[in-house]
Amino acid sequence: MQLPTPSRGGGGADKAPSIPASENSNVVTLINVFTVDPSNQERLMDLLTRATDEFVSRAPGFLSSTLHRSLDGTKVTMYAQWRSIEDYQAMRGDPGPRPFLEEALTFAQFDPGIYTVVRSFAPAGA
Repeated sequence: MQLPTPSRGGGGADKAPSIPASENSNVVTLINVFTVDPSNQERLMDLLTRATDEFVSRAPGFLSSTLHRSLDGTKVTMYAQWRSIEDYQAMRGDPGPRPFLEEALTFAQFDPGIYTVVRSFAPAGA
């Protein structure tokens, strides 16, 4: 089985810094799992990429995000890190990305969660 080639957004997706997860960090992590019909997975990834490139990545307190897709086509997951919960909530109040989310909700369901790091693991001996 050949896996589909991921699409890339504007400049932001390729240049996102890697923020190390740390138990001592105050970084807030949003993990949002979208469930979608496989025929709409690419469409959903495009909407999320555009919303992030055009609005979310420019918000104060935004640190990074990573977009994931399931191999079976039924899920898309956005992993995003924010300086604080207040920064994330302020971005949610911005009307700019709202049309992208509203369109996504016409064909996908989502299950968001806000997290902090409890423990990080690395290969033994690293």
